[in-house]
Amino acid sequence: MASSLEDASQGLKVVPTLARRGAELASPRVQLEALARAQLADPLGGDFDRHVERAGFAPLSSVGIQVLQLNLGRVCNQTCAHCHVDAGPDRRESMSRETAELALRFLERTSIPTVDLTGGAPELNPNFEHLVRESRRLGRHVLDRCNLTILGAPRYAHLPRFFAEHRVEVICSLPHYRQLSTDRQRGEGVYAASIEGLKLLNAVGYGREGSGLRLVLVTNPVGAFLPAGQRSLEAEWKRELRRLHGIEFDALYTITNMPISRFLEWLLEKGELEAYLEKLVGAFNPAAASGVMCRTTLSVGWDGRLFDCDFNQMLDLELGFGAPRHLADVDLRELEQVGRVDALERRRIVTARHCFGCTAGAGSSCGGALA
Repeated sequence: MASSLEDASQGLKVVPTLARRGAELASPRVQLEALARAQLADPLGGDFDRHVERAGFAPLSSVGIQVLQLNLGRVCNQTCAHCHVDAGPDRRESMSRETAELALRFLERTSIPTVDLTGGAPELNPNFEHLVRESRRLGRHVLDRCNLTILGAPRYAHLPRFFAEHRVEVICSLPHYRQLSTDRQRGEGVYAASIEGLKLLNAVGYGREGSGLRLVLVTNPVGAFLPAGQRSLEAEWKRELRRLHGIEFDALYTITNMPISRFLEWLLEKGELEAYLEKLVGAFNPAAASGVMCRTTLSVGWDGRLFDCDFNQMLDLELGFGAPRHLADVDLRELEQVGRVDALERRRIVTARHCFGCTAGAGSSCGGALA
């Protein structure tokens, strides 16, 4: 893993993560306390569940599992300023082969159509390609959440061809189509490496009309504000990336910055936490809230623990009462008999103030805007 990571990180600026610095905000408990302390003018007290109740669909609950999202670890070849995972080259958490096999056994006994591989940089996990192959063998659609820079490392130069061979949908993070904003958020040199990664994907057919190889870009604002309209931004990005670099892609997703982990640290340092939370709460959209990703997603941590979403995972908010807390706790016999685990598929979603990040304005999810 060490030599692999050094290869992938070559040429990129690396800064210490919260965990490496021993920062208080490395603790999920401290993050949740900071959010709860914020004084808001909201008449409902900044209580997410009360907003959901007023919108008419409390309690917020799962409506079935359409996506099995596997977080393969917090190891990454870059350190981004707004990373909600606090991922980086100095992290060591990585999904073991045993846990990967547990996930595949669970998947095999369900009809969950989509497997979503994320991290960190999921490709740095030694089980990444095994998970892709086996998920595809089971007939599932596979998403890879790629940071693009990994594709330029010699050890991972085969990945674009591997993705194309297995018809993986590649979802790539890129803060902006221009260099300044991207490098400001992700570190010097990231923009140039990202553009090269996109060109490598285009070269094997990704983003090309008729190829069936879907290439999606994901952008989030550099500062403490909501993203602009997804549709208008997509048209702008397609025009500019084609003009500047000859790059083609299928869709653009906009994602709101979640006020946790390193972005929470930034907000506190700038004295903007309460103002940002006010913005999120004030923009609460019932239409977005009804379609939040936690209602159709089951998130699996690198250690096999189960969560409603990747954000809850980072805040250590495990599933609610009555639901299994770990893949090893899932009753596979029940799955074999009825094809589902009701305690998972009809569970109540665990919420806190960070959830306003998914319901503000047009909404935000791993699949982009919701409304």
